[in-house]
Amino acid sequence: MAQVLVVGAGLSGGACASLLRGAGLGRIVVWDKARGAGGRMSTSRGARDAACTADLGAQYITRHTEPAGPRCSFYEELLSHGILKPLTAPIEGMVVKEGSCNYMAPQGISSVVKYYLNKSGADVFYEQHVTCISLRDGKWEVSRKMAPPEQFDIVILTMPVPQILQLQGDIVNIINESQKQQLESARYSSRYALGLFYEAGTRIDVPWAAQYITDNPCIRFISIDNKKRNIESPEIGPSVVVHTTVMFGSKYLDSDPGEVQQLILSHLERIVPSLPKPASIKCQKWRYSQVTKAVSNCPEHMILHTQPLLICGGDGFTHSNFDGCIDSAMSLAEAVKSHL
Repeated sequence: MAQVLVVGAGLSGGACASLLRGAGLGRIVVWDKARGAGGRMSTSRGARDAACTADLGAQYITRHTEPAGPRCSFYEELLSHGILKPLTAPIEGMVVKEGSCNYMAPQGISSVVKYYLNKSGADVFYEQHVTCISLRDGKWEVSRKMAPPEQFDIVILTMPVPQILQLQGDIVNIINESQKQQLESARYSSRYALGLFYEAGTRIDVPWAAQYITDNPCIRFISIDNKKRNIESPEIGPSVVVHTTVMFGSKYLDSDPGEVQQLILSHLERIVPSLPKPASIKCQKWRYSQVTKAVSNCPEHMILHTQPLLICGGDGFTHSNFDGCIDSAMSLAEAVKSHL
């Protein structure tokens, strides 16, 4: 019974793990270096009130009209369990393509990934920063910061592509020159996100649930996050999410986070001067925000080694949306099953 490690508890990793359940594998383990599930579909909690949450990564999921295909079942399943619901709140400046439909996650966008992780039956561990992958006695020995190495029969890498190229150990020589060039071709945009968390009873008087900003050098998107999710409760404080422009993200990528936070807040005050003072703030840097160029000539996954199997995938091999992550997850799962 093969011991399988999935590195990355984002949508691709979670969905892949769930698709592998019942495939005749042994233990499935998921490691992620973050403190919780979601990857770039993360939901953050206020420092003073854990019930006050905000989606700091993906804001909603867009489904494009398509003939009935394998992806459809993923949407239907999430809708039937109430994980996703139609996005009905007003979002100013959103471009709606004909035939498309938008969904939000009432319990926060990370609940989508948590659903798949729970369904997978995998043992999930957070704050596990993988640093090194080497061959030992026909297995993969995977090292991480702050914990002893463990051995696995199959390793599936779903983290951003540049992080795959940063790994040490035998993997450095296992990735051949052609694969290295392909992996190096992936490109990502960078941005910051700010989560503002408020005390219960705070009123935020704006006529929209979210809006896209087109005339500010710093801010691209603002969401009254609980309003976006149709959750307005007297017991839970509201939350606000601010996403910066890609240009701002690139310019201040390695700047002091405190200074970046103040800069974003000063722009926010000009756009929404009526915003009250938050109880707590979280500043999130997305170094790998969205894929702008996927790995070249390599749709959906890449096999780095066959015996034992080492394979990588994720949105870096497709595109940064729900469909892209699910396509890669299905492709990874099929490749693993065909290898058994």
